Amino acid sequence: MLPIVLAACAGGFPGSDDGKSMTYTADRNGTNQPFPNNYRVELLAFMKTYLNNPVGVHEAVVAEPVQRTISGHVRYVSCLRFVPRESDGSYREPRERAILFVDGRLDRMAENAGELCAGAVYAPFPDMEKMTR
Repeated sequence: MLPIVLAACAGGFPGSDDGKSMTYTADRNGTNQPFPNNYRVELLAFMKTYLNNPVGVHEAVVAEPVQRTISGHVRYVSCLRFVPRESDGSYREPRERAILFVDGRLDRMAENAGELCAGAVYAPFPDMEKMTR
């Protein structure tokens, strides 16, 4: 698992200058991407490692993956909004993240979800609120 995490830190989001994204797989330039059937399970597994403390997440909502063209490549993108518990036990403003999928698997997270999540239709994501360490 450590090599995957280290590889994630070294990767970037194509076309993004913010440097705030992670990638797990190489770009395969595929245009016919399969739907990520296990996107909720993969999101939970990723968020459990991404958050310093996955316990106590509030207001978690997720949008079903939709196809978007990103830097000339077709990708499925799911949007996630949540309020994590801070290290001091407080809660601040909601965070929105775009999750990109390649070949039906979670590939990277874009912390600057902006355009990627514009118009996203969210549904409750109670499993994220039930995460443990």
